[in-house]
Amino acid sequence: MTQTQHDGFGIENTEKQWKSIYALGAIAAIIALTGILLDVIIGNITGGNLSELPQTAIERFIQFQDNKLLGFYNLDLLNMIDQIIMIPVYFALYAAHRNLIKSYSLFALIIFLFGSVILVANNTALPMYELSHKYFATSSAVQKAFYAAAGEAMLARGAHGSGGIFIGFFIPNLAGFIMSIVMLKGREFGKINSWLGIIGSILMMVYVILINFVPGIETMATAFAMPGGLMLITWIIMFTVRLFKLSR
Repeated sequence: MTQTQHDGFGIENTEKQWKSIYALGAIAAIIALTGILLDVIIGNITGGNLSELPQTAIERFIQFQDNKLLGFYNLDLLNMIDQIIMIPVYFALYAAHRNLIKSYSLFALIIFLFGSVILVANNTALPMYELSHKYFATSSAVQKAFYAAAGEAMLARGAHGSGGIFIGFFIPNLAGFIMSIVMLKGREFGKINSWLGIIGSILMMVYVILINFVPGIETMATAFAMPGGLMLITWIIMFTVRLFKLSR
């Protein structure tokens, strides 16, 4: 085999690998979309009112005993799972722009990974579930007080209104904003797709800021979340179709 043939084979093999990454990203996006739609459905069924969430650790423990799945949902376990699933999606978007705007698409990927790590690390759903078991398994008032205090510490780190949850939700939306700008400049995914991501990400960042730092404004915050969420869902659907095309 000549050097030219060897180089051609290497380029072809590399391109196949990138196409497989596009396909993986598209499949992951479909799974993540399923989780997002499930989140919307559950939110509508339960009312989606943040002010009605259990406010203390003991109330969270009781909710786990009454409805384990709702307890997990209210502590953002579904959001955490979706965040993990979206990692190969962002890698695929980076791959699609690696020859166009490599530095900024890589920057968006790194920011998304950073935000995802914070979100996963600060999620308290599983620890709170374990504490709820221990709380109801003991009859000692001292131990109950200890578990309740531990639960309050968990909520301070990973519940709505805490710094950890703010960063974990804000940074990935910032990454989506940057990646959408990359998509707009790279022209690989179309202007409409790009602008949906830009505007949707901005609205969701405003929403995250409001629910974490402006007390009693949940209703107004939802006015940003609803259109922002719909835009981002459409954004994901559109770039998923494009990733499938690129994979072929």
